[in-house]
Amino acid sequence: MSLWVIIPVKPLRRSKSRLSTILTEDERALLNFKMLENTLGLLKDIPGVNEILVISKDPGVLALARTFNAKTLQEDGEPGLNITLKRAIYVAMAYAAQSVLILPADLPLLTKEEINTVIGKLISPSMMIISPDRHMNGTNMLLISPPDLIEFSYGPGSFERHVRLAQIKNAKIEVCQFSATGLDIDLPEDFELFQKLQAFQSDININYKLQEGVNDV
Repeated sequence: MSLWVIIPVKPLRRSKSRLSTILTEDERALLNFKMLENTLGLLKDIPGVNEILVISKDPGVLALARTFNAKTLQEDGEPGLNITLKRAIYVAMAYAAQSVLILPADLPLLTKEEINTVIGKLISPSMMIISPDRHMNGTNMLLISPPDLIEFSYGPGSFERHVRLAQIKNAKIEVCQFSATGLDIDLPEDFELFQKLQAFQSDININYKLQEGVNDV
């Protein structure tokens, strides 16, 4: 089943404005760049992904995407996320995509294992696999088959709306909750939690390496 991953990306310098109290514009742009780079790096090594499509109005975003051999789509005007995604779906279906995974670029702890878990649950031609944010409010991963199964309804409360839309279509629904993918970076508290988790993981890695050294003696 041909699977496309669609990544909508806001202009790097305009995104994450709610972090302006703790990060400068340059720091926010770098954070956005690194999160997108990480996401593209993970996807290129996943066998189940046939194509990656990045849609943005930022030339720098599109240039980065092409270094990972992703397809790109220039966004025009101010259409809003849901209309932007609808346009991307038309492009994917024109290339005979049978399913699409909508993946935000602001999931800094995203892992290959979680992506593979979601992809592995796709067993029906009429199905939605959805991964909410840590508040069970937003939608952080959304895999649908066929690509036009539902009308997108991103925004506050999108998790419940997407589930309801799939129910109306009598589609099979799987909900996947992940601790890593559940964290998206929107607010200062999200960024602070990310930093704490990074520090915790770093401590674990250091202790693991120290333990390896002791065992080698």
